[in-house]
Amino acid sequence: MNPTISGIPVEYILILACIVFTIGVAGVLFRRSAVVIFMSVELILNSVNLVFVTFSKALQQVQGEVIVFFVMAIAAAEAAIGLALVVAIQRRKKTSFVDEMNLMKW
Repeated sequence: MNPTISGIPVEYILILACIVFTIGVAGVLFRRSAVVIFMSVELILNSVNLVFVTFSKALQQVQGEVIVFFVMAIAAAEAAIGLALVVAIQRRKKTSFVDEMNLMKW
């Protein structure tokens, strides 16, 4: 395993990915706006992509980079569908706060 990628130690990249993942999880747990929650989910997915690319480069294998393409495709679909739902709910309920979105309740 190559301990550096372009002169940057692998540990630094993994620490950055951990920080970005933590910010994303905090955004999902503590924010109320649906748009901010979607952005936080994107941060989580990008931190996972960073880990995949780091290990792919360090181990000199391509599988991690291939998985990143699938994750990016899923993230794009999630963003498109999720934002379409948020816009539809925004038009109907006049809010994007998840606490006030109770359309599925009995």
